[in-house]
Amino acid sequence: MPRKHSAPDVDALIAALPASLAGLAARAVVHPYRKGAVLIEEGQRGDTLYIVLSGRLRAFSTNLSQSKEITYGTYGSGEYVGEMSLDGGPRAASVMATEPSLCAIVTRSTVQAYIADHPAFAFELLAKVIGRARAATLSARQLALNDVYGRIKSLLESLAGAPAVPGWAALERISQREMAARVGCSHEMVCRVMRDLETGGHVEVGTGGLRVRLPLPARW
Repeated sequence: MPRKHSAPDVDALIAALPASLAGLAARAVVHPYRKGAVLIEEGQRGDTLYIVLSGRLRAFSTNLSQSKEITYGTYGSGEYVGEMSLDGGPRAASVMATEPSLCAIVTRSTVQAYIADHPAFAFELLAKVIGRARAATLSARQLALNDVYGRIKSLLESLAGAPAVPGWAALERISQREMAARVGCSHEMVCRVMRDLETGGHVEVGTGGLRVRLPLPARW
């Protein structure tokens, strides 16, 4: 049996995962990460999968020579990262913990053994890879064809949950700096657009977080 982290709630966190993922996490080594810790570095070779039991991770790329950064996504409990390098190739992005996190670390050999016992998980893994490839394609298309407002609009709408009040939807927690990294523009530009949307009554910022009135204007 793999050695697990000693936190008393690990078993409960694993049990709360979807059944197929819980079975894989049960074979993993569980490790805590502090906020700001880098789990994966882009370009390095690796063959491990990280299942998030608690906390939140961010996948991103950085251009150090130009001091630019783009965020591909953020992932919480029940999600996983690192699947793109299970072939042993270089990591396609870096991954950092944006808050204290607990992850189940699974090696390639463990994934292979698990798939041998649970063949259906191979289709789940494939669907995840395809979904993220589609999201990356859409992101590249938006960066190439949309103006800044169009990219911010698409991001807000993709993060919005089901409207709790007619026309209004709560947003996944995200800072304006994170938004800028996701859409490939400056923090100042995001601040300007969000301020205008709030003034126009399309966005509300309160103690409970951010709410968006859908649908957002097609143009701004």
